[in-house]
Amino acid sequence: MTVEVDVTLRRGSFALAAAFTAGAGLTALFGRSGSGKTTLIDLIAGLAQPDRGRITVSGQTLLDTERRIRLPVHRRRIGLVFQDARLFPHLSVRRNLGYGRFFSGLRAEAGEQAGVVEMLGIGHLLDRQPAGLSGGERQRVAIGRALLAKPRLLLMDEPLAALDEARKAEILPHIERLRDAAGIPIVYVSHAVAEVARLANTIVVLDAGRVAAAGPAEAILRRADLVPVHEAEAGALLEMVVAGHDRDAGLTRLEGPAGHLVVPGLARAEGSPVRVRVPARDVLVATEVPVGLSARNVLAGRIADLIPVGTAVMVEINCNGAVLAARLTGASARDLGLAVGRPVYAVIKSVALDPAGMGRPPIEI
Repeated sequence: MTVEVDVTLRRGSFALAAAFTAGAGLTALFGRSGSGKTTLIDLIAGLAQPDRGRITVSGQTLLDTERRIRLPVHRRRIGLVFQDARLFPHLSVRRNLGYGRFFSGLRAEAGEQAGVVEMLGIGHLLDRQPAGLSGGERQRVAIGRALLAKPRLLLMDEPLAALDEARKAEILPHIERLRDAAGIPIVYVSHAVAEVARLANTIVVLDAGRVAAAGPAEAILRRADLVPVHEAEAGALLEMVVAGHDRDAGLTRLEGPAGHLVVPGLARAEGSPVRVRVPARDVLVATEVPVGLSARNVLAGRIADLIPVGTAVMVEINCNGAVLAARLTGASARDLGLAVGRPVYAVIKSVALDPAGMGRPPIEI
C-alpha cells in the first residue's frame, strides 16, 4: 500500500510545494510550526484544495487537477484523528465508535469492532460518555472510530499534542500496535522528536512549505541540520532486543547489532524487540578502550562520517552496521585526531537512555 502526494498551494504569503511517497507503516510529517504539515494533511483529506496536484492511495486517485478528478471527503475513505478527539458528547463510546461506519455507509460487523476495541484497550469504556473519559481515552476512542470506517489511509494530526506526559505514555503503545497491526498506511503529523523517533518508519521533513528531506527514520534523525538543537537533539535509533533484567539494580540489558546496552529497567519480557533513541549529546567518543568510568555502555566502532554543524562536528560511528551519532566541538574532534575510518569507542551513560522514549520497532517495509 502506498500514498503518493504531489501538490502546490499558495495562500497569501505562504506557499506549499510538497511531493513524497509513503509506504505501509507510519510516515511522520515532521517540522517546525508553520512549515505546512497540517495544510498538507488537509489537502490529502480533501478538507482543502490545492492549486495543482495529484494524490493517490493504493492506486486509487483521490485528486488529479490535470484530469479534473477531485473526490469529495466522504468518498476518499480516509480516517482522521485530530489533536482534540471531536467525539459526540451526547453519544456513548459504543455509539461514537459506530458513527464512522454509519457515515461511510458500511454495515456493522461485530467481530471487527471487537478486534478494534481489544487492540485499543477500550472495552471497559463502551457504555461511558465522552465527558467522563481522560484525554488519552478520548483519543483512543477517536482512533477506533476512524478505523471502523474501514479507511484506506489514516491521517493523524498531532494526536498527542494536547495530552500531558502521563496520557502520552498511555496512548503511545496503542499507536505502535495500530502501526503494526492495522495494515493501512498512517501519515502522522508531529514536531516532537521523541514521538517521531518512537513511531515512524519514514520521516518527511517540511521546512517553509518544502520537503527538506525524506527517508528512513534512523537516517533522518541523525542529521543535526534537520533536528534543531534548540528544539531537540539529533541522535541515533538502535533496534535492540531485551536480553535480561537486573531487578535489584533496576536495570535492563539490551542486545543488538551495535553490541549490548544497559538501560533503566523496562517492563518488557526477555526477547521483546525495543527501539532505543540515543541523543548525540549523550555520546562520548574515546580513541582507546576507556577505563575507570561510571558509564556502563561502551560500543566499539569506526568513524563513518564527520559532518560540520556550525562550530561543532557530528561524528557518525558505524558499530557493526548500526550507526551512532555524537556531537563534539570542533576543537575536541581535532584534538582526538578523528578521521573517517578510525576505530573509536562510543561511551553512553545508562541514565541518558530514557525508558519513556523506547518503543517497539516498526514493521519492516
